[in-house]
Amino acid sequence: MASELPSSLSTSTKSKAPFELPPVLIDLETRLEQYLKSPEKLLIHDFRRSQRFIQRVPDPAALLVVDLPAVPTTIKVTRDPTTGQLLSYKEDAVGREDETSKNSTSMRRAPGPLDEAVRGSSSNFPFWPGGMDEPSASMVAHSDGLQELDFENGLLSTPPGFSQGMSFNVENPPDKITEALPKPSKKNIFNVVDVLGGGDDDTWLSDEEQWEEDEQGLQAYSQKLKSMKQEEDQLELNKTAKIHRSDSLERLTKVSDRPAKMPPPTAAPTIPREEWAVWVDISTPVEDFFKKIPDLAYKWPFELDIFQKQAILHLENHESVFVAAHTSAGKTVVAEYAIALSAKHMTRTIYTSPIKALSNQKFRDFKQTFGDVGLLTGDVQIRPEAHCLIMTTEILRSMLYNGADTIRDLEWVIFDEVHYINDSERGVVWEEVLIMLPDHCNIILLSATVPNTMEFAEWVGRTKKKKVYVISTLKRPIPLEHFIYTGNSTKTSNEMFLLVDANKNFLSTGYQKAVDAKKARASKSSTQFGAKGTRQGNTKQDKGVWLSIVDMLGKKNQLPVVAFTFSKKRCDENASQLSSLDLLTAAGKSEVHVFFQRCISRLKGTDKELPQVIHMQDLLKRGVGVHHSGILPIIKEVIEMLFQRGLVKLLFATETFAMGVNMPARTVIFDSLRKHDGTNFRDLLPGEYIQMAGRAGRRGLDTTGTVIMLCKGDVPELSDLHKIILGKPTKLESQFRLTYSMILNLLRIEALRVEDMMKRSFSEFHTQKDVARHKAELEKLKVYLDDMKPIECQYCDDSLEQFYTACKKYVEMRNHLQDVSMSHPQMVKALATGRILVIHLGKQQQQLGLLLKVTSGRNEKKFATLVLTQKDEEICDKRKSNASKDASHVMDSFSVDLITDTGLFLPENGYGHAVVELVAADIVAVTTKTIKVAADKVIDDFNKRQLFRFKNDPPSQSASLATQELLRLTETNLQGLTALHPVNDLGIRDIDLVEQFMEFSEMKAPLKDHRCLLCPQFSQHFEQMKSNMKVKEEIMKVKYLMSDESLQLLPEYSQRKEVLEVLRYVDDNCAVQLKGRVACEIANNELVITELVFENVFSDRPPAEIAALLSCMVFQQKHCSEPNLSPTLSTGIEKIKSVAESIGKVQKQCGLTEPVEDYVARLNFGLVEVTHEWAKGVPFAEITRLTDVTEGIVVRTIQRLNETLRDVRNAARLVGDPVLCQKMEEASSLIKRDIVFAASLYTQ
Repeated sequence: MASELPSSLSTSTKSKAPFELPPVLIDLETRLEQYLKSPEKLLIHDFRRSQRFIQRVPDPAALLVVDLPAVPTTIKVTRDPTTGQLLSYKEDAVGREDETSKNSTSMRRAPGPLDEAVRGSSSNFPFWPGGMDEPSASMVAHSDGLQELDFENGLLSTPPGFSQGMSFNVENPPDKITEALPKPSKKNIFNVVDVLGGGDDDTWLSDEEQWEEDEQGLQAYSQKLKSMKQEEDQLELNKTAKIHRSDSLERLTKVSDRPAKMPPPTAAPTIPREEWAVWVDISTPVEDFFKKIPDLAYKWPFELDIFQKQAILHLENHESVFVAAHTSAGKTVVAEYAIALSAKHMTRTIYTSPIKALSNQKFRDFKQTFGDVGLLTGDVQIRPEAHCLIMTTEILRSMLYNGADTIRDLEWVIFDEVHYINDSERGVVWEEVLIMLPDHCNIILLSATVPNTMEFAEWVGRTKKKKVYVISTLKRPIPLEHFIYTGNSTKTSNEMFLLVDANKNFLSTGYQKAVDAKKARASKSSTQFGAKGTRQGNTKQDKGVWLSIVDMLGKKNQLPVVAFTFSKKRCDENASQLSSLDLLTAAGKSEVHVFFQRCISRLKGTDKELPQVIHMQDLLKRGVGVHHSGILPIIKEVIEMLFQRGLVKLLFATETFAMGVNMPARTVIFDSLRKHDGTNFRDLLPGEYIQMAGRAGRRGLDTTGTVIMLCKGDVPELSDLHKIILGKPTKLESQFRLTYSMILNLLRIEALRVEDMMKRSFSEFHTQKDVARHKAELEKLKVYLDDMKPIECQYCDDSLEQFYTACKKYVEMRNHLQDVSMSHPQMVKALATGRILVIHLGKQQQQLGLLLKVTSGRNEKKFATLVLTQKDEEICDKRKSNASKDASHVMDSFSVDLITDTGLFLPENGYGHAVVELVAADIVAVTTKTIKVAADKVIDDFNKRQLFRFKNDPPSQSASLATQELLRLTETNLQGLTALHPVNDLGIRDIDLVEQFMEFSEMKAPLKDHRCLLCPQFSQHFEQMKSNMKVKEEIMKVKYLMSDESLQLLPEYSQRKEVLEVLRYVDDNCAVQLKGRVACEIANNELVITELVFENVFSDRPPAEIAALLSCMVFQQKHCSEPNLSPTLSTGIEKIKSVAESIGKVQKQCGLTEPVEDYVARLNFGLVEVTHEWAKGVPFAEITRLTDVTEGIVVRTIQRLNETLRDVRNAARLVGDPVLCQKMEEASSLIKRDIVFAASLYTQ
């Protein structure tokens, strides 16, 4: 091209083309010639581009001009949300330009990428949770933590994460200082060390005479500084020291004033308690409802109930509500209005449900109502930009932790089936979400009736710092009638007896009729030789029972029926054995056939011929259905839709059918009132029974709902039935627990603490709600502490507090060992009538007592004891209970007589006797002595003489003899009696206990050597010390209750944090490392999967094997057939087990109680073979033959496996492993096919 250029140029210049270059531009030939002939003009020779010095022009006036900084705050207007009226102004902080989702929790931060708007990112900061005080500069400046810093010794010299730091030691040797400092000039010079030392103004020496330019002068100056520093320290010490006046000789006989007693802790000033839960009265109609809301955001074709109107009124006022209503009462109306209200306000609403199936159903229902509705699940994302999003609670938790920008637009968050918070596995998710929700999100809680709605609403309101209005229905809209059915054939099909009527009256006559009917039909051999106790019936006779009851209900027009059976196997068996039952007409059969074929038309040919599909089609054509987790999801949805159409007349279902699904029936039947809860068999809880029985009764169609309990064996006990049917529902209880995912997600945000999450959990609610009272109590105690006068005594100054501490330890040890001794079998045997005891009664610390009788009270045993008294003295039986041994008041009943061995109490100038009732805390020792006594006669005689008419009667002979014998023992053993030895007499062999008894026996002697016992006024001084120490201990107790140390889960948090440090997920400063960030990407078994990723366990395996091995993370069924594994899969399983075992051992070493075997047993490898074959492309019909796990469980496991593969893919991207990332993509594409990932019918 270069060789052709000149010829072309010459050609162009010679030709007379009509369009030539304009004369103002140099032609190309000339430019080329200049370029080749003038190399000095090239840019590389331009010296002006090199670094050069620019002379600075002084401009002092520029120092007077300062650029104005950005305004940190702005004025915002507060308006009424309904009318828009201006209410007030407030100063609000202005967001900084550098605030992003990667470094800020503020709502004012810049939005993130559009593709992260819905799901967020694990690297994002969450938005600041509502109810927590967002940290600001003023809060940091006034925090208590800064005031308590020790600026002399508490500052760090090495920054976090650095191996070395800087030394700020001011006492450097003079030679090093000399080397470090340049030669001083004749100008005024200040020593840098002295300036940084922050001394007084008089230490700033500027006189030239005090400086010398040699090493000697500098050394002399350094010595002078040291001496001045020592003088200042001594002066400060003299200022703070207090000179106490010692007791003079004149005060030896003077009795000091009685010290003021500490006020009881409960005497703190009453703090007006702020109520966060407000009960809404729904007993009276809302007359002005349409006046208050003339333009409803959504209108229904029916009249609203009172509780629905009250809820809507509060929604219009932008207030949070908790609606606890009976099943089928219409709670969904409240959710619908919130969705419509957000559409009107152009905001967004999130509707959460506990299970994925319920999310799909609500998506279909709300889509038909509102249209603009989206769905977010683990594997499905439909219209994420919609103003109403439906999702499971786990998805919302992930969005909150990942800081999704969708949260900005939220106005309402609806929690359906809140009573699911009681679930031990997933209940913690509800608490996490409620705590993490930002302040601008209002909350709607929907739940079945529970007994502690106000308590739960109070917790939510206190956590979010906003009032929650509680609305609860008084009764069911459709009352229920509960029956017992004892029939087993068509001849006995009329044996259905009413047990509880529609007004909740329990009819014992109906129960008795059921018992009589069972007895009348029982055979003679069964009566004489049958098994004792409750018999559960014969499964072979179930067919007759079901045929008879369905026939009876059909004649009474009480179909459709939901038959709750607490076993998937029993559901299938009951449906299969009713082959002769046909409940549909020809038109119904045709409709079922057409609908079923249309629904399964999307399946492939082999999937349409699955045994379960063919079997269910046959059952449905006869009006019978089965609903449990083992049914294929698409078939289960077909059954639900046919049931809603009224084409399924008899549905055998497990408990999950009652979870939030709006599918009422005419009748509900309980196959049994007992279930297996994963541990053992037990009776149904009232809440479980009410949840399932509530499916009976269709609003607008039935006047009452019918609930029938089958009695295939014996009739249950009357008390059991009453408890199940009319018992109180289960309370909402916290299932909060710490997880590694929660800890890592919070540790990566410095402003959020795990302790704050624990404080705001429902489990800590009762402790944290008293913080205001504790603060007021603490202030009062501090005032009292400041007013306390010190004990000025030359004997007590030094040793009295030490003596008190040693005595307290002695008493605590004595109480502990006494509890151990009293519960020992030999001691229980020794505490019989006639045993001599050493007791403390009132002021008498050492007194003999004769045990007369032992009785068991509600909380502790009572000991009727005969004691000696002064003549004509009346015993006031007001003693401390066992609760007096609380740590802060353990010294209340302590007397120095226990230490100084003053001897046993002996009456002076005559004696009397009394029978007193003691508790274990009143017994000092159990002696080896026993005497014979007529205990009943002594007690009866004393009780008789307590009556006024017999008050002056002489004691009986039995009482006199016992009293005289007790007096004789006291007189002959004034120094005390021998107590039962814990080893020789009681036979205690536990090494730890024996050592404690030995330690206790050696604690008494050193107490007598304290100098304070020589003080003439020791008793008064000791009482004052007890009062002072009780105040200090109470202050420590209140501070403890207000601190993080009082949190129940704090020890477990420390242990789990130590596990993360050992495994290098966080460093020593709790900064989240790369492994920790990877673990944040994973939803379950985060530690095991992260370790597998970092150990490259999956890198050299094909995608099908990776998918198979990871199935152990999501498969939950414990018992199934053993898989037939290849050698490579077996090797992979062993590797996974070894990794899990190593993690379990680290947990054990760090203090967690979970056994290593249990941690490894979390991983279930029963579907490894099935998943491997499925990933290799084997049809679903063939893989079901490889295991006894039901089809529905297999489908659900593979669906959850896809979510895990996606998590590992994201982890591989974070680590920077493109090979593993590609393999995860391939594995996901291999399993996502056919019936396993068939789209839900509710989303079509």
